[in-house]
Formats: sequence, C-alpha cells, structure tokens
Amino acid sequence: MSNVNIKKVKSSDIELKDTLVDIRRVTKVTKGGRAFGFSAVVVVGNEDGVVGHGLGKAKEVATAIAKAVDAAKKNLIQVPIINNTLPHSQVGKYSGAHVYMQPASDGTGIIAGGAMRAVLESVGVKDVLAKSKGSSNPANVVKATIEGLMQLRDVGTVAATRGIPVSKVFNG
Repeated sequence: MSNVNIKKVKSSDIELKDTLVDIRRVTKVTKGGRAFGFSAVVVVGNEDGVVGHGLGKAKEVATAIAKAVDAAKKNLIQVPIINNTLPHSQVGKYSGAHVYMQPASDGTGIIAGGAMRAVLESVGVKDVLAKSKGSSNPANVVKATIEGLMQLRDVGTVAATRGIPVSKVFNG
C-alpha cells in the first residue's frame, strides 16, 4: 500500500468535534487482587474532510477519554469528499475487521453501523453505503474505516499521479 496521498493535518488549525465510540472496563489480575481500569476509543473530526482516532487508557473514565481525545488529535488525516459522499468505492482492512464503503446518491444518508457511523459522521460524509464484515471490535472497525478513507483519491490526485489533465481521467 502506498501512502502518497495521506495528508496530515494539525489539530491547532481547526475546530474539532469528538465522539466517544467505545468505553470498556478492563481488569488486570494481580497477586493482591483485581486492578480495574478503563479503555476508551474516540473519533475526532471537523465534519469537513478531517478525521482522526485515538485510544486512551486510565484508572478513571474521564481521564481515559481525555487521553483518547489527545491521541486522536495527534493523527488527523484529510479525506476527499465530493458532493457529500465518497469519490469511489473502497475497502479497508485492519486486523480481523473488514469494511466496505460505497458512494451513494444525494439524500441516502449514512447507511452504516456503530463504529463506522461515528467515523463517517466525523469526517463529514452525508451519503454513503457501508458494510462491516469480520471482527466487530469497535477499535479495529474504526481503524479499518480510517485505513479505507486514507486510500481514497480524488480526480485531481489521480490526474497528477498519471501525469494527465483532469479532463482525460474519465475519457482516457
């Protein structure tokens, strides 16, 4: 996989909205008993093509969420959105999670479940058909969705890669 079109974004430049995708109570069994903690998965985005995800772990819920938000702001990416949908169909894979995303006509809405819906809403996609297969672990589904979004290319990027004008991309 070539990552030529991944555009990193600085979180200080934009206003981000965070969405809590998953929070879990985790247990570490020690000689002295059980030590409880929390793990949080958060997605942040500006609903205009910028999205990031993060994982935070701590002894308290609020601290775990804050750590996840900070982690998400450190790995933001720019995603091409054309007419409130994706430029083309795309598959994303991470660990056991496989996701499929397809552009949809205007007015369709976001047809996606749980973790995928949170990512697609945060990035600003309004119309999309999506399917999650394999693992339903929210952390892996979020990472697979982001992986698929990172591979999206708009017409300008395709034309530049091929070294041809934009008008020839569809007719060439």
